[in-house]
Amino acid sequence: MSLLLSPVEMAGLSLKNRVVMPPMCMYEVKNEDGLPTAFHHAHYGARAIGGVGLIIQEATAVEPDGRLSNRDLGIWSDRQGRALADLVMELKSFGSKVGIQLSHGGRKAADAIQPIGPSAVGYSEEYQVPKEMTLDDIQRVQSAFVSAARRAQEAGYDMIEIHGAHGYLVNEFLEPLTNLRSDEYGGTLEKRFRFLKEIIEGVKTVFCGPIWVRLSATAYDETGTQNTLQDYQQIAKWLEELGVACLDISTGGLMDVKPNIPIYGGYQATFSAQIKQAVSIPVTAVGLLHNPELGEYLLQTGQADLIQVGRGLIRNVNWLADAAETLHDHNFQVYNNSYKRGQVR
Repeated sequence: MSLLLSPVEMAGLSLKNRVVMPPMCMYEVKNEDGLPTAFHHAHYGARAIGGVGLIIQEATAVEPDGRLSNRDLGIWSDRQGRALADLVMELKSFGSKVGIQLSHGGRKAADAIQPIGPSAVGYSEEYQVPKEMTLDDIQRVQSAFVSAARRAQEAGYDMIEIHGAHGYLVNEFLEPLTNLRSDEYGGTLEKRFRFLKEIIEGVKTVFCGPIWVRLSATAYDETGTQNTLQDYQQIAKWLEELGVACLDISTGGLMDVKPNIPIYGGYQATFSAQIKQAVSIPVTAVGLLHNPELGEYLLQTGQADLIQVGRGLIRNVNWLADAAETLHDHNFQVYNNSYKRGQVR
């Protein structure tokens, strides 16, 4: 029996396996109203039928100008919350746990009327320079995260992930490259962490399930101005103290530069492993982990607790069944006998 495909009680959830479908933006809300469509039901439903233990819904905006694009899902209205509840119920009926990633694009909200950020530092020439947030703006956005979490609770999501990575608003507050403030939300690492800290404290008042946080453990900046890995280990410790149930460790996205590093399967796992050394809560690995043997290795060697498979699940909705064959795991059961027949070669 493999660890990858075995049931586990972890991160506040009872999971039928350790495979997580990470949040991946689909940009399929063609009416630009933030509501889920038939595509979302089919897209996520196929992975639930395929046996994914936990499906984390793509970045879902907490306010309209927080969308990465106007074709993103949203949860800033009760109407959206009710529509998402139908999707959640459907996915759960297939046996998967279901989470939602709450997001605000900050300066990278490409279609925003007026993008915002901790400081007026633009992402690139193709993006507007964001408005530096006032204290009222900060409180409004924090309240939007809390209201979104309340709707997620009402919709029946099993977990919430706060998107604190990839150069979006929370990540912008954390990083000295994009947070040039001199007030209580800027300056020291602890002050830059305050924006995220207060969001989590607010979310905990309205959401009963586990709260996860996604972090970019490096910005791949070569000037030496970025947070260090030790800084993110400290942030991880603070998040654990706040009661966060799991850390989803990714990298990059803050700056408009391509990382000057080799890209290979598991290239981000070293960051997951080093963050894991700093905390006692579970840590996930992500990034080109479509090889089930690599995922199993990371679990067996204690470098990660859960494995996120993104592109592999995009290519193959029956990825877990094929993984079971590769890992010689005879305990994994496909959805029904008709699907079992489909695995006969």
